[in-house]
Amino acid sequence: MSFIEKLQWRAAVKKFNPNKKVTEEQLDSLLSAVQLAPSSYGLQPFKVIVVQDTETRAKLKAAGYNQPQITDSSALFVFAAETNLDENFGKKFVDLVASTRGVERESLEGLEQVILGTLSSRNDEQKVAWAHKQAYIALGVLLSAAADLGVDAGPMEGFDTEKFDEILGLKEKGLTTSVIAAVGFRADDDKYSKMIKVRRPKEELFVHI
Repeated sequence: MSFIEKLQWRAAVKKFNPNKKVTEEQLDSLLSAVQLAPSSYGLQPFKVIVVQDTETRAKLKAAGYNQPQITDSSALFVFAAETNLDENFGKKFVDLVASTRGVERESLEGLEQVILGTLSSRNDEQKVAWAHKQAYIALGVLLSAAADLGVDAGPMEGFDTEKFDEILGLKEKGLTTSVIAAVGFRADDDKYSKMIKVRRPKEELFVHI
């Protein structure tokens, strides 16, 4: 299938086959795709918690209004925004740029000033909101990568954020849940994956200027 055909195939699966699991290779490919997702300045102001533990997912299911895909999928991806986007966060990223590209740290002073200026121009609430947006970009890459691999991935916003944060101990880690996605394979009787995809027609969706 072409990439467009794969996007036509993908669906927001609600019922997963609990007996069919993604392979380690498939999971690693999805992790690599998320790792390579674009973000502002490349900062990636979020982390992704990959939950496969049965007991933990049972607790998360209760905090997710008992949606079965939380426990029946192969893994649950929890995208969590960084809440401590301070000067140190920005400097650590510049350190990473220097070491990865093999350049002198001093040569990146201009980049550092831009990043630190951007972070300092926002208050804490604005920075967390910005981090949530960056996490959603990574979610989009996950969904596309999963479709490319023939793996199902269903994004979910229906959950209690505070309870998710508590169960996963995110507050202590300087994180808060943004959005989640169940990853696995659709059940044969998942009705949503059999429905014709409905999207606004291109002439309504796109404005050419």
